[in-house]
Amino acid sequence: MGGFERIINESLRNPQAALIELDQIDCGRSFYEFVVRAWPVLEPVHPFVHGWAVKAVCDALQAVTEGKIRNLLINIPPGCTKSMTTSVFWPAWEWGPRGLRHHRFINGSYEKGLATRDLVRCRDLIMSEWFQQRWPLALKDDQDQKTYYENDKTGWRLATSVGGALTGYRGDRVVVDDPHDVKRAESEAQRDEALRWWTEVVPTRLNNADRSSKVLMMQRLHMKDLSGHALRTEPDEWAKLILPMEYEPEHHCALPEIGFSDPRENPGDLLWPERFSRSAVDRLKKTLSSKGGSYAVAGQLQQRPVPREGGMFHRSRAQFIDTAPDVVRVVRGWDLAASESTTAAYTAAVKIGITARRQFVILDAVRFRGSPYEVEMRLRALAQQDGTSVPISIPQDPGQAGKSQKAAFAGLLAGYDVHFSAESGDKITRAVPFAAQWEAGNVYLVRGAWNDIYLGELCEFGPSAEYMDQTDASSRAFAYLLMYGDDDEILGTTPGLLVK
Repeated sequence: MGGFERIINESLRNPQAALIELDQIDCGRSFYEFVVRAWPVLEPVHPFVHGWAVKAVCDALQAVTEGKIRNLLINIPPGCTKSMTTSVFWPAWEWGPRGLRHHRFINGSYEKGLATRDLVRCRDLIMSEWFQQRWPLALKDDQDQKTYYENDKTGWRLATSVGGALTGYRGDRVVVDDPHDVKRAESEAQRDEALRWWTEVVPTRLNNADRSSKVLMMQRLHMKDLSGHALRTEPDEWAKLILPMEYEPEHHCALPEIGFSDPRENPGDLLWPERFSRSAVDRLKKTLSSKGGSYAVAGQLQQRPVPREGGMFHRSRAQFIDTAPDVVRVVRGWDLAASESTTAAYTAAVKIGITARRQFVILDAVRFRGSPYEVEMRLRALAQQDGTSVPISIPQDPGQAGKSQKAAFAGLLAGYDVHFSAESGDKITRAVPFAAQWEAGNVYLVRGAWNDIYLGELCEFGPSAEYMDQTDASSRAFAYLLMYGDDDEILGTTPGLLVK
């Protein structure tokens, strides 16, 4: 007699036992089925809402369990049950239906209380009658706390904060859920703290460097958040499930490890309409925009922490010309850095001219990383390339160090028209006059190999931008043209916008 026929016959004699056996079979095969059937145990009042997005998350986590994926990055909007799925149900599934009771989980969040919450909910599920009837599992009485508990098969779970000590613990799964606080994501110090923990502590806390897995899941909050770091520095190490609330064909997500491809076809199609209707999404966008503007919507909902058309500089406003026109004034503005690190800021130099018709032309843009000596050599080489007729505008740091640098550059650039001035205000404020001309359609780019990198940085410019160097150099060059022009009638400017 086949297994299915046996279950049918036994179900007639003992329906409850048959139901348990069916759950054991179906949940062992599919993590998604486990989530669906376990959901009422923890959420008896709020029914589970089916959707292809949450199934994709479940299938990706199942692929980690089955060894098809080692490290998994999930970027998904808030409210999509990512914490419940990943930090509550997944460990219980591995310990229960999959029989991986020896697995050890380290769970981190920006606040330890959030990780603790999920550990408690997972424990509540494991100790429930529903779970124990299907997969009996004991927790050790002397190691049963909110932030840490062990089962009787050497498996354990630990809750920690991002930045917390992990000495003495090594996990088979390191799950980091929302490593950044939304309210503090703009803080460079907070991001640096999370990054140091992620790069210096977590890699040493894996049971097996080749087989243990990391799962990083979050809504995007900044170009330099942990997701941004992972995507930038080790893109090939991660299977990436990146799902925006509203579909963008140019950012189509596919995860071949699970045979997944975002099923949406039309721009703007919703991620989970069964849970987030169009009116609900519009209200959410309005709420996020009321404080965080388009950056909050782009990051938290669309998983790209810069507006689609760009922030202050919309891509649709980019205008190209094939050859440089005659200009009446020209200057090369600099933004200085002195580091060869692959994650450091760039040194940038942008050359801008103004025509007799008072149109601004980006003639050339250069960015590079180098030592202080290399910066000096490139500075002189570009001066020689531009010629003595092109003024050079260089920022001067305050204090004695800035005076010493000014003296060194002045000697290096003897014979050239060099101007030094301290920066006034932050980078965003300094970019406002240049952005106004861009928006008005008064800025053109001469076609060149540098265009893509320059335009990419310019259109990502804003509070969450990863790099601002070429934009800042452009702001400086533009300010020079306003300050040292032959007249004050430069198109579209007002004294209140001038950078002094």
